[in-house]
Amino acid sequence: MAELKDILYGVNITSSVGDMNVEVAGVCFDSRQVRKGSLFVAVKGTQTDGHQFISKAVQQGAIAIVCENFPDTLHEKITCVTVKDSARALGIIAANFFGAPSQKLKLVGVTGTNGKTTVATLLYRLFTQMGHKAGLISTVEYRIGDKTLPATHTTPDPVQLNYLLRQMADEGCTHVFMEVSSHAVVQQRIAGLNFTGGIFTNISHDHLDFHKTFENYIKAKKKFFDELPAGAFALVNADDRRGMIMLQNTRGTKKTFSLKKPSDFKARILTNTIDGLEMDIDGRIVWFKLIGDFNAYNLLAVYGAALMLGQQPEEVLRVLSDASGARGRFERVPSPAKITAIVDYAHTPDALKNVLETIRAFRTGNEQIITVVGCGGNRDRSKRPLMASIAVKLSDKLVLTSDNPRDEDPMDIIREMQAGITPTEARKTLVIPDREEAIKTACLMAKENDILLVAGKGHETYQEIKGVKHPFDDREVLQRMLALVAN
Repeated sequence: MAELKDILYGVNITSSVGDMNVEVAGVCFDSRQVRKGSLFVAVKGTQTDGHQFISKAVQQGAIAIVCENFPDTLHEKITCVTVKDSARALGIIAANFFGAPSQKLKLVGVTGTNGKTTVATLLYRLFTQMGHKAGLISTVEYRIGDKTLPATHTTPDPVQLNYLLRQMADEGCTHVFMEVSSHAVVQQRIAGLNFTGGIFTNISHDHLDFHKTFENYIKAKKKFFDELPAGAFALVNADDRRGMIMLQNTRGTKKTFSLKKPSDFKARILTNTIDGLEMDIDGRIVWFKLIGDFNAYNLLAVYGAALMLGQQPEEVLRVLSDASGARGRFERVPSPAKITAIVDYAHTPDALKNVLETIRAFRTGNEQIITVVGCGGNRDRSKRPLMASIAVKLSDKLVLTSDNPRDEDPMDIIREMQAGITPTEARKTLVIPDREEAIKTACLMAKENDILLVAGKGHETYQEIKGVKHPFDDREVLQRMLALVAN
């Protein structure tokens, strides 16, 4: 319980009616979750406007309302507060209600198109192994110390997010590493949080279904750094041509990492094989289990962030040298048929290109690269032909299939992908909408030493079709089909 006036601290209030000293039992922005004594915050979303549900929230037992415009009917005995931006107000209110937990933690946000999950996960594992109790908020999972919770969003809503952070603080976590999506920045899900640092991995084509333009997407990422407090650090990839844009208006301490140019944290790849990476990091030669140029950047970002958080370089590199990647990120799947099988979450053109170029660099002879890939439904359609074009050019055989079609017809999605494939390239392309059949066919086509990539879904354990999530795990299906063809 908390008094309304206390949880409104820091909110830009434009007007109010009613008692500001009422006791609030909970904070909700979904009227269906309102209970007696709740504060209901009416937020204008992409699908619905919370202002339409104020009366329902009152009927459910809401004791106070925060909104941008007074409702037509003011309810007697219900306090109503108007604000300039209810989405931002929700974040600040949630932080206040749960006792500003981010101020009790060293909270580091990781943003970028690719690499967020790996960087956040590696930081969590690194600090855990170095004796700190840490928290993780990622696309794959939420972790409170050694306790695992299922992830619902890359960045949760403000109420869930602050509830998680409160649990982490109460259970003795000192550091928390979280992915910060561009959606979360625009939708003010991180408003009211106190970040110790921010990391920018890279930016490429993604989420234009939401942001509409690439420029808006860049601005969303930049806004995270613009709002970092003066005492935080802002660590960016200097090799990404938009990395320095992120630092233009930040109040945080500006730091860079790079494989190609002078930077605060510098590394050079010495050896890059299917078994690992040998790198020179700030004059120290280290062998890592992770592979590929993209993981070299991920490791360097983690190294830089750890040093900014006061850790010693030798100890950081010692622990990182034994680290494995996040689930579903360039994950090897055992194969009795001596086929190199890989599952990766690559669902953007740039991520798919990075993975396939890494695989091509490992080829030592006549190995075929066979790729299975699709594109998600109800998402950025403009990347579909780009994904197919990259996949067909960098593979010897390509199987186009379904990803999470959601409300779209899988064949409609595949036809849009096929627009990126020339008639000549079509000769090495198969279309198999059923994802399990597509993976099975790819396994049947693969011979000893071939490299098989199943891309797009990574860690996911479901396939979303017409609003229903059906059990489906690329790793499990791939392992089962590899065993089947080996017999």
